[in-house]
Amino acid sequence: MSHFLAWLASERGRSFGRYEHLWRWSVDRPEEFWSCLWDYFEVGGEHGRVLVRGNGAEGALWFPGTTINYVDHVLRHPPDATAVVACSEDGASETVTYGGLAEMAGAAAAGLRRIGVGQGDRVAAVLPNGVEAVVGFLATASLGATWSSCAPEFGTPSMVDRFRQIEPKVLLMAAGYRYRGRSYDLAEKLADLERELPGLAATVVVGGGQRASWDELLAEPAPLVPEPVSFSHPLWILYSSGTSGLPKPIVHAHGGILLEHLKALALHSDLGPGDRFFWFTTTGWMMWNFLVGGLLVGATIVCYDGDPFWPDPVHLWHLARELGVTYFGTSAPYLDACRRAGVSPRKLGPLEVRSVGSTGAPLSPEGFAWASREVADDVQVGSVSGGTDVCTAFLTSCPLLPVRAGELQCRALGVKVEAYDHGGSPVVGEVGELVVTEPMPSMPIAFWGDGGGVRLHESYFGRYPGVWRHGDWVKITQEGSAVVYGRSDATLNRGGVRVGTSEFYRVVEALEDVADSLVVDTSELGREGQLLLFVVPSHPVASQELQVCLSEQLRVKLSPRHVPDRVVVLGSLPKTINGKKLEVPVRRILMGLPVEEAVAPGALAQPEALEDLLAAARSAGLL
Repeated sequence: MSHFLAWLASERGRSFGRYEHLWRWSVDRPEEFWSCLWDYFEVGGEHGRVLVRGNGAEGALWFPGTTINYVDHVLRHPPDATAVVACSEDGASETVTYGGLAEMAGAAAAGLRRIGVGQGDRVAAVLPNGVEAVVGFLATASLGATWSSCAPEFGTPSMVDRFRQIEPKVLLMAAGYRYRGRSYDLAEKLADLERELPGLAATVVVGGGQRASWDELLAEPAPLVPEPVSFSHPLWILYSSGTSGLPKPIVHAHGGILLEHLKALALHSDLGPGDRFFWFTTTGWMMWNFLVGGLLVGATIVCYDGDPFWPDPVHLWHLARELGVTYFGTSAPYLDACRRAGVSPRKLGPLEVRSVGSTGAPLSPEGFAWASREVADDVQVGSVSGGTDVCTAFLTSCPLLPVRAGELQCRALGVKVEAYDHGGSPVVGEVGELVVTEPMPSMPIAFWGDGGGVRLHESYFGRYPGVWRHGDWVKITQEGSAVVYGRSDATLNRGGVRVGTSEFYRVVEALEDVADSLVVDTSELGREGQLLLFVVPSHPVASQELQVCLSEQLRVKLSPRHVPDRVVVLGSLPKTINGKKLEVPVRRILMGLPVEEAVAPGALAQPEALEDLLAAARSAGLL
């Protein structure tokens, strides 16, 4: 970030005394800001017009007439530099240089071309987080085809719900995978997918099987020569969580993702050559796409496949020490779980980690304190918030700003985030709807198959014309930092007093007796319902005793209005494969929506956990 500021001063005559001034310029003068980024990162040759505006944040067209390919930027780094280190929970590892990655991706691109894959075709993948997934993506993107992936542990219905919408031409699929020390065969899922995707021209299996093999795909060496495509050409298709209805197939463009990830990784995350960039993710979460973006800035990306807590809670920290990870990215629940388990990474020996990234949920102040105290001296803890919808963060970290526990350091450059009150006016220092009022390049160019863009419009712009509504509660502070309070459609509104679920969990999960929790408010406009708390105890405890303790803590530390009407004890909580609590789907079920309409079973990590919750709700007379 400091280098960019110096470049702006010397090359553009733009000087900024504070980050807030830089951010304000980036959102007030977006054409100038994104043009400067283009030149600073030497993205390509000359470009014409930067932005053709639509209605506010909606319908913008970026860099019209400009051609580009995401993969070109990956090829710029020294061929002998390490590009990927891939590890799995069984101890296997693989290291690939930038030169080796280009050779493998070139051969894979030639193999896809032999099958008939070209610009506009879709390549679907069901692969673990390893070298093959990275190679497959780069090969696909280099041809101008469009990539889309699911993690192997997804249920078959969930995979079908995603891939059937985009009609892929080729399926790349692992023969199996390992998780928590067990091996899982994917032959049945593969047969089901082939039956449900009749448009497939070929299936390529990694690790065995009777179909075309990965080695056969890469059999003929060929140089990796990315084909020029338009700035807005589809790069990949990501999906909403899919907990209800069909997942939204979100299409992102080559140019928008390239510019956004260069900015987010180099400037906000302070990553570049010599760094080892790790983020715990699967290939079914947008953080995998963000992790692969580390190749754009010349970093080494560290891919891990397996359970982060197996065989013990310190396993990933051991890995970070052994591999010299400098940026350790994960989820807020993982950091809080490490804290609650008494993990102290610094006691394992010297760590090179200088930054800890956290996303997926608001990181508690206690989580900030734990990471700052237990990981390494002078480590920067960066909680970020964004989403699959834009494949980046709206609210993020900055190496030039102080870290305040419980706060996200800043609004990202080029992203005009505001908090709207109930009347649709921006507020500072108050909790409001998180909105984006100006366009950004990585906003979706479309939902696949959404003729006329009706579904996209309704998803983001239906409430405030021309303004992106994200669905989170946020407070922008006077200093320009932010606090995220959770989903606005899962907010606890008791007697007119609104509280975010993250605030609620902070109180509940601070108790030693509580391992996990899920809160649901069944209130509707004009009608106050019940406040229901589902709790997983950390050890055997009487339900009545636990309810009394929880009620006392919530009354004192939150408000008397937020004492739950009922506390239901469970053995585990239903969550998505990416570890997110099912706040909204459970609320909808408890309010009468059929389960099959509220939840896609294939999107759940443990479908039986939802069955147990519903059984307990019935026993308690809640259903």
